[in-house]
Amino acid sequence: MIPELGHFALILALCLALALFLLPLVGVLGRNSLLQATSLPLAAGLMVFMTISFVALVLAFLGDDFSVAYIAANSNSALPWHYKVSAVWGAHKGSFLLWTLIMAGWTLAVARFSANLTDDMRARVMSILGFLATGFVAFLLFTSNPFERQLPFYPAEGADLNPLLQDFGLIVHPPLLYMGYVGFAVPFALAFATLWSGSLDAAWARWSRPWTNAAWAFLTVGITLGSWWAYYELGWGGWWFWDAVENASFMPWLVGTALVHSLAATEKRGLFKSWTVLLALAAFSLCLLGGFLVRSGVLTSVHTFAVDPARGLYILGFLVLVTGGSLLLYAFRASGIRSGAWFDWSSREALLLVNNLLLVVAAAAVLLGTLYPLLYEVVTDGKKISVGPPYFNAVFVPVAGLLFLVMIFSPWSRWKRTDKSRLLLWHLPAGVLALLVATTATLALDATFHPASFIMQVIALWMLLALLANWRSRGRKASLAYLGMLTAHAGIAIAVLGVAVTSYFSVGRDVRMSEGDRVELAGYEFQLLSLGKVRGPNFVSDQAEILVSHDGESVTRLFPEKRRYLASGSIMTEADMDPGFFRDLYVALGEPVGEGAWAVRVRVKPLVRWIWLGGLLIALGGFLAVMDRRYRRNFLFQPAMNKVHEQDAQGFPGNQAVQLPVPGQASSAAKLHGDAGAK
Repeated sequence: MIPELGHFALILALCLALALFLLPLVGVLGRNSLLQATSLPLAAGLMVFMTISFVALVLAFLGDDFSVAYIAANSNSALPWHYKVSAVWGAHKGSFLLWTLIMAGWTLAVARFSANLTDDMRARVMSILGFLATGFVAFLLFTSNPFERQLPFYPAEGADLNPLLQDFGLIVHPPLLYMGYVGFAVPFALAFATLWSGSLDAAWARWSRPWTNAAWAFLTVGITLGSWWAYYELGWGGWWFWDAVENASFMPWLVGTALVHSLAATEKRGLFKSWTVLLALAAFSLCLLGGFLVRSGVLTSVHTFAVDPARGLYILGFLVLVTGGSLLLYAFRASGIRSGAWFDWSSREALLLVNNLLLVVAAAAVLLGTLYPLLYEVVTDGKKISVGPPYFNAVFVPVAGLLFLVMIFSPWSRWKRTDKSRLLLWHLPAGVLALLVATTATLALDATFHPASFIMQVIALWMLLALLANWRSRGRKASLAYLGMLTAHAGIAIAVLGVAVTSYFSVGRDVRMSEGDRVELAGYEFQLLSLGKVRGPNFVSDQAEILVSHDGESVTRLFPEKRRYLASGSIMTEADMDPGFFRDLYVALGEPVGEGAWAVRVRVKPLVRWIWLGGLLIALGGFLAVMDRRYRRNFLFQPAMNKVHEQDAQGFPGNQAVQLPVPGQASSAAKLHGDAGAK
């Protein structure tokens, strides 16, 4: 009965999503304020029924209802309860149900917290979100229904969840990643609605910034957790390997990063208006492309869901409709937009422009490397080719290096013009100090000199020192948005340091070990003390006990396992590690090699945790920006207004006040071909 309740709730959700698309649309076209006002109750109803549907599937998993085909394929009665819950989104159907639930949540949030929009603009935005929700829910019902039963005959026991997914990473990674993916639908909808209304002014950028920052921050956390999960779960000790599905989330993050910065220039100076709209459209289009790559079956990856071609064809058609429609509207509406504000090449505007160009070039390089093997296979009638880390490292890393150099100078820059002599005066000492610190560290540690690593270390240290000096100069006057910028940039510098050190100075050995054997690595001694059997709730494993010591003193004991899951018979490697702020000790069991011996992989990875620490700081910076008082006061809690918004006096030096008309309202400065916000 519970699956039928979930299925019925999905049907009602589809009806409400369709109504959310059509009723505000008719209200806008017919200037009917009553129909325009239906968006909030419809969005609330959509959220309620999507929640009922999702909870019904969770209860069916917890109740081991193997008459439901999706549960029989992805669960087992011996599976621990917390993995039964996460198994809901462990495969295609349930994960897309989670995707659609999150879409409903973002839609309700927009309907609830959009008091500063005019009625017709809010109705346009909600109609677009309703169209997207309709497409997603229809996809669930007609191609990927997770409530389908296999009656009258169904298995007494389930096939079990993929052993790779029986991990804490599955509990947290997909929900946070989807929060970012789906969150970019909000700036997409606002950009589309602004083009639709014919009123592309600077105010839409102000309204869009908190939503964009929130989506970008969630996507950052999702990508960071995915990297951490792959590091400890796959048993090879790597943190990124340019997998096509990793790239699918990285591309919208790069374009979203460009959008975050471009919105600042559009809001503050009325610049890059058409470019910013294009970035908003592109970011969400790349999110849909990522969904297509993961769910279409065109890729082979540990991240993908095995689905039939019909589902991939639906997603591809929806992608073409959404992306093609938005770009067509952009071509008609944005061609005549002009921004007449003046700025010098040393200004913040110029640095933001360079930032945008580099980020888009980097995203294009990743997109080319991701799609080229697919296009090659189509053109050559089935021949396969792979594009791996050598290509991405050769193309992406130099562009990223230039981007990091720009980031060093951007916090000190000013709008319109920056005093070049003071800019050099601020940064030259920090650059020299960074060079001295990196050189001293290399000599003190007696480490092998790697030019690429050394350059990355100098840039990262230079960035951190410049940010520290900037923060000290601002003191308590810094706003949350400004502190968010400093935190995010510091996170990037810390992550770059982690990448530079762990990529070039990690050491490892794959050795044959029996009980009592020892191996030395980077000053640590690894001794295999014993081998034994361990039984878990749904697996049995061979477990090694390894003593790690340094200079004769015990450091830790590690217990790597080789597990065999009872339901599926799958064999999985469970690495064990001793995490530390400055290094990780990493051990994984390979295969038995006879006479009681095992292949063992040992690794010492310096500063690897800094990569994920940096990623979390980047996301924290985004969330801090969302909580800035300008958005709490003017965006979330006050009704619509049309006045001069005083620019944050605690923001960047040189900010100018700009009159920002509310999107959708007619004014001489807010016409499509005008120069809104430029002073």
